[in-house]
Amino acid sequence: MKLRILSILLLFLLGSGLYSQNIKGAGILGTNLTQVDGDEIYGFHKFGLNVGAAAIIPINDSWSISLETLYSEKGSYRDQQLAPPRDGSYLLKLNYAEVPILVHFEDRETMTFGLGASWGRLVKMEEYEHSHKIPWSSLSGPYNTDDFNFLVDIRFRIHKRLWGNARYAYSFAKIRTREYENIVGDQWKREQYNNVITVRLIYIFNEELEVNENNK
Repeated sequence: MKLRILSILLLFLLGSGLYSQNIKGAGILGTNLTQVDGDEIYGFHKFGLNVGAAAIIPINDSWSISLETLYSEKGSYRDQQLAPPRDGSYLLKLNYAEVPILVHFEDRETMTFGLGASWGRLVKMEEYEHSHKIPWSSLSGPYNTDDFNFLVDIRFRIHKRLWGNARYAYSFAKIRTREYENIVGDQWKREQYNNVITVRLIYIFNEELEVNENNK
């Protein structure tokens, strides 16, 4: 219900932005490089989509607020390490419908620096250990259905209305607590958090551009 309300709000802002000089509408396409801290697997080896739309609301010439609605694929991956049956492989897919909100500072219309937070709702999950799927779903599984993240965002203009974007996101609430046991029987618990680097392209549909006098 919360996600539906926020999505409707964003669609309204996007629709308004197409006919307004104040609110800008944007399309987003990119990839996540992800890991899950606390799963005993290290490195940003899992790739996933990051796609959606945004409304950008200017405050003044230097500051703006953006609201996005995204489909964002997160998780963790490790390739086969040993011979079957316990080959050491691992794959976790955590797919979210996500709503980030950020405050941006713009530097000379060429770069922006943003800070914010996001709320994500788990819409699909799959987990594989030693090449075998664990039989649970996003509703029956051990992962929290809500994911709250802190965001750091940098954008730079590539050409006219096309921007490049790099973003770092980290869960500030755990997504799972998992128990581990090694071959000698030692047991321990670790809390798990999404850790994500995102690279994207953003196209702003109705951004006003400065006219070069030499090209008139």
